[in-house]
Amino acid sequence: MLAEAGIESEMLDMDYPEVQSDALEEVVKSALKWLSGKVEGDFLIDDSGLFISTLGGFPGVHSSYVFDTVGLEGIIKLLEGTEDRYAEFVCCIGLHWKDEDWRFMGNVVGTLGYEPRGDFGFGFDSIFIPAGGEKTFAEISVEEKNKLSHRRNALEKVLDFLKGY
Repeated sequence: MLAEAGIESEMLDMDYPEVQSDALEEVVKSALKWLSGKVEGDFLIDDSGLFISTLGGFPGVHSSYVFDTVGLEGIIKLLEGTEDRYAEFVCCIGLHWKDEDWRFMGNVVGTLGYEPRGDFGFGFDSIFIPAGGEKTFAEISVEEKNKLSHRRNALEKVLDFLKGY
């Protein structure tokens, strides 16, 4: 999307301290502050998570850790016996632009399936069914998923902001 908008970018693989918070915005705000002194020029950073309604938003910002420790099976087990399967993927993109920091949110809502399905994607994709669909993110192509994704929704806001800047 950046290239299509005429914006050159490169991926930096850089470790940074991640603040422990229950809010994606706070994690990204802290990362922007820390990285702004160490990365030259303008940059983007993002954090994302799966927020499950019946679990009070869990795993949220801890999604990666939860996936690595309890996996899909653990989340499915936590949802046993509940009919409320509403969940959303949320992304917060931080933009460091012209020495100022900005944050943009994007999300995609849906429900969680009862068992993993599909061979594409990663993380919780094989149990997440976007609203209006019947297939999980792991059952649709990367191109289809990218049209719906929380990251795309957040990045569209970034690009709209940059057009007006």
